Amino acid sequence: MTSHGGRRTQAERDAVTVEIGYALCSAAFAAAVVFGAVAGPALLFDLPDTPERLLLRAGMVLAPVLFTARVVSVLVRFRSAAQPSQPGRTSPDS
Repeated sequence: MTSHGGRRTQAERDAVTVEIGYALCSAAFAAAVVFGAVAGPALLFDLPDTPERLLLRAGMVLAPVLFTARVVSVLVRFRSAAQPSQPGRTSPDS
């Protein structure tokens, strides 16, 4: 993005929009998979009360934590990749 405080171009705004959408969709998918893997046995099988409650609660805690971590990691990676270390110059290995 522009580091001098100017307005963003349409391409830059589109890139941010796509990256946010990707972060949210990939995080929702990852959270659903983790919830299914952790809480799935409690929902599919007739387990005793204590393990069933533990699995459901673990799934309900892990899914939002993973969702948040995934969104933050994708957006931080995108932000750091968008800012070159030497603006206007190419890196020596390019």
